[in-house]
Amino acid sequence: MNVFVYGTLRRHESNHYLLEGAELLHEQAWVKGELFDTGAGYPALKEGDGFVYGEIYKINDGILHKLDDIEDFIEGREDNLYHRQIQRVETDQGQTEAYVYFGLVNKMFKTVIHSGDWKVHQFIETKPERILYFAYGSCMDDARFKLAKVDHHFKKCLGAGFLKGYTMKYLFKVEDGGRGDIIEDGGSMEGVVYDVPQEAVEYLFKREGVVPGWYRAAFIDVVIKGKRYNDVLTFIVKTKFHEVLPPDHYAREILRGSMPHVSREYHDKLQKQLLDLGMTEDQVKGLMDDPIIQ
Repeated sequence: MNVFVYGTLRRHESNHYLLEGAELLHEQAWVKGELFDTGAGYPALKEGDGFVYGEIYKINDGILHKLDDIEDFIEGREDNLYHRQIQRVETDQGQTEAYVYFGLVNKMFKTVIHSGDWKVHQFIETKPERILYFAYGSCMDDARFKLAKVDHHFKKCLGAGFLKGYTMKYLFKVEDGGRGDIIEDGGSMEGVVYDVPQEAVEYLFKREGVVPGWYRAAFIDVVIKGKRYNDVLTFIVKTKFHEVLPPDHYAREILRGSMPHVSREYHDKLQKQLLDLGMTEDQVKGLMDDPIIQ
């Protein structure tokens, strides 16, 4: 059996220990509904037209009993705090079914969490002075940072970050072509990790179009020089399209920005990806002739 968790049961959260022995199936999963801050240190989900983000785990009866206890759920009882039901859950690999706990008591639904993500909500509420940020697209390059006069916020670069279980694809479609996205498909990829202040986060939320709903903020675990870092900020496309070739200027930013940091193998993979999407060898060579890349 599977369970979808969206609050304190998620990775690195206070009650995640209750999932010890469970198998993480999907880090990126979502259901239709509305998420609320109860004001008691945990969220509650109710039916709605938005999207709520979380993780899916494969569990056994013993773990399910532990989850029922913490959610104060007893099957058949009328005054449960939460109701557990089987729900269709979306992932990057398609739909699956999982148990989902829905809140039942109106007083739990105090403050709407517009992001639909408990981790993002806590981050916005606490506003830490600094945070690690994983860039995998044009933000690996500092050209537009300089143009926006925010490059001073991105000077502390930790180098290449390795992300297991994901692939970078051009799944956000605009008029002149694709833009970068990460998709959880069992692959592996690299990006550039920055240690940034809160001012940089505000810029990134605007640049990635979080309010219009182009990208959403998310937290992932990355490895830098053999060390694992938890809950690193990144941005993921909300409405994915079929992968399309990016325009030359965007591809150049990715090749230029990644070159000083990622492995030679991954940089070659980025070039091959452009060729597979229809760019000619001369075009890629032209991008690589950029003196900054050389």
